[in-house]
Amino acid sequence: VLERGIEDGWEHVCLDGTLIPSTRCRERSGPGHDAWYSGKHRRHGGTIQLLTDPTGYPVWVSEVAPGSVHDFTAARRGGILGALYTAAAGGMPTLADKGYTGAGIVVHTPTKGRDLDIGTRCHNTVLSAMRAPAERANALLKTRWKALQRVSLCPWRIGAIAAAALVLLHLQAPAR
Repeated sequence: VLERGIEDGWEHVCLDGTLIPSTRCRERSGPGHDAWYSGKHRRHGGTIQLLTDPTGYPVWVSEVAPGSVHDFTAARRGGILGALYTAAAGGMPTLADKGYTGAGIVVHTPTKGRDLDIGTRCHNTVLSAMRAPAERANALLKTRWKALQRVSLCPWRIGAIAAAALVLLHLQAPAR
């Protein structure tokens, strides 16, 4: 996908993660720790990473990670960060939200903090505006396909369901 993007002249790609709710999630990874529970969302589910083209159309989806896994950690474990470094070397940077802070110089994230100077606030605003269409990708997959609104199968199957939804989305779309 990234090689095709470089060939097609994409200015950038966007990386974002989302939680797919699930009802069958009870896996302990330590005393008192439920691996599939997302404290951020206060529900059980699996995290998937989504890569979009500059228009915000989803082009790649990762395997599932338990809901307690942070976005940056899920991207690192899934191996997408290495491919993004290669794409950046080809002239195509990646835009991401604050959940990917620390991913490296090729993944552009907003600066965290309060009372930021005007230049940094302007940078954050421009970056957020460029990433805004990518937020549509999560909504597109999760609202168009009921199977992703609440998974009642084994949570490890969320990745396969998301991949199938991506294929169906591409089959439905007019020629791009």
